[in-house]
Amino acid sequence: MFDDKKRLPLVAILRGLTAAEAPMVGRVLMDEGFSMLEVPLNRPGAVQAIGTLATMAPADVLVGGGTMLNTGHVDQVAAAGGRLFVAPDCKPEVVAHARLAGMLCAPGVATPTEAFAALDAGAHALKLFPAEMVGTAGLKAMATVLPAGTPLWPVGGVTPASMAAWRAAGATGFGIGSALYSPGVTETELARRAREFVAAWREAA
Repeated sequence: MFDDKKRLPLVAILRGLTAAEAPMVGRVLMDEGFSMLEVPLNRPGAVQAIGTLATMAPADVLVGGGTMLNTGHVDQVAAAGGRLFVAPDCKPEVVAHARLAGMLCAPGVATPTEAFAALDAGAHALKLFPAEMVGTAGLKAMATVLPAGTPLWPVGGVTPASMAAWRAAGATGFGIGSALYSPGVTETELARRAREFVAAWREAA
């Protein structure tokens, strides 16, 4: 399901997205090359926004939920057409449930213990969160003990300017939040931000 070589490994974190705003936001981000769109569930209307994005997304674009804390969240997102599972934590039973639902699974980890538990449960990628706490040195150390090729995606405070340092430490992708999207952002501004992140990724890669 996940091919790091073919899919741009940048997850757009769309916290606070509404179903009304979703068509514009989804179209702009997909036009700029984003193929993973995450709507965190800890804001009203998240599931409805996921449904709207899932309806308009082509087959190669993964839409799903963030802050998915239990199996009920997985079922809600799956029912809305979501195929991406992202969480701030690692609950093996929830990761396994999402995997069985056919989702690309990226649970949150901050230690090697959590990382190996997530992989044992079937995680496809590891969300390093909060990235500011783990740091590039922590990521580099963790990468030395994880299976070769494990996708590692820092999340939290990522900017275009910081991506090169993270890449040098072993990051293979990123989750990008308020530096990319915030409720009410204009179409022009969203497109500009998206282009900056895609360009920074390509330059760092």
